[in-house]
Amino acid sequence: PDDFEGDITRSNNLLGMSVDYCRTLSAAIFYGDWDRVNFLAFSETNNSSVVALTNGTLDVLVGGRYQQDFDFETSPELGGLYFSTPYYYGNESASDVVSIYSIATNEDDVMFTSYVNIVVMATIFAQENDIQKHKSRDMPLISIFGSDRSWVLIDAISYSGSYGELYAKHFGSEVVEETKDRNTLNEGGPLMLSFLSLYGGDNV
Repeated sequence: PDDFEGDITRSNNLLGMSVDYCRTLSAAIFYGDWDRVNFLAFSETNNSSVVALTNGTLDVLVGGRYQQDFDFETSPELGGLYFSTPYYYGNESASDVVSIYSIATNEDDVMFTSYVNIVVMATIFAQENDIQKHKSRDMPLISIFGSDRSWVLIDAISYSGSYGELYAKHFGSEVVEETKDRNTLNEGGPLMLSFLSLYGGDNV
């Protein structure tokens, strides 16, 4: 993040939510251990964070806006990226470009990108089905990643809780569903808004 001062692992609001999605992913990968993650902060110069993701320095990139520029490989240094289901939409007016935040992964690792995406979707599924952190064992078992990974969703939600719990943790427990703007759950329809547009923009 540009001009960020402080402890990134103790941040709040959007940055803190991004950090917690990394920890949720850690819990899903390491059988409930949410603390098996190392954080690197980037002040963007020459797309340094994207280069780090492409060359394997990073496994995932969070806290940056979805960018069409990096959807496809443009050079050996800037490989194509995959963007997960968004976990946060900005509150810009409809006439402006809406900020969309998701977890970026290297598109060459199809299995891992699917794993990351299902972890993000798990938090939204948990909210839709009223599964909070203390009820994480109500999450379904899955077999798509192998029998030893059947508890992926349970492990993820045992750390993060539902999307609503994550949102309240970082934006205030007094936030109600009706005031979350584009981040409101669409009950009876799509779980979250789709990408509104494809656009370039600056990383955060």
